[in-house]
Amino acid sequence: MESLQVVNEAGQTVGTIGKTAAHQSGGILHRAVSVFVFDEANKLLLQRRAATKYHFAEMWANSCCSHPLVNETPMAAARRAARNELRIEPSLSEIATVIYSAHDPMSDLTEQEYDHIFAGQWSGRVKPNPLEVNGIRWVTASDLRDDLEKHPGRFAPWLSIILDDVLAKGGDNPLVRFWA
Repeated sequence: MESLQVVNEAGQTVGTIGKTAAHQSGGILHRAVSVFVFDEANKLLLQRRAATKYHFAEMWANSCCSHPLVNETPMAAARRAARNELRIEPSLSEIATVIYSAHDPMSDLTEQEYDHIFAGQWSGRVKPNPLEVNGIRWVTASDLRDDLEKHPGRFAPWLSIILDDVLAKGGDNPLVRFWA
């Protein structure tokens, strides 16, 4: 069983917890990573989560996500997620942290995440791992805005939460430039 890093609202590690337990009974705040990969045309890579995912299955989400394991840095976890889910090794930089909660009524599991947000570039081939990913697509900001407005139920809730939070904070980072 994977053990995750339990954190406080300041992002300090205060313990560990099993992956399943971290998401049950309303969830426990734990460290996570969310990766946003862009191509040379500034399109964002979205993935459709596999049907076998333990929560938010078959929903569209950002490029990839994971949880740093005990003694693993957020950057190492972000790189691992990109390799494992998409079989790519993009250049990555951390652009923000976001705290959010999201309940999945289908699985009755809840995310309570202190999420490290990474952005990166990739121009090569993407070879999704079918155990993790059910589909991919590259989207423009305009396409994503339209889809989120017309079909919000098709997307993992953290995608909009992260976009809203990072855009509200502003600054010069790839996600803000994508949305502009």
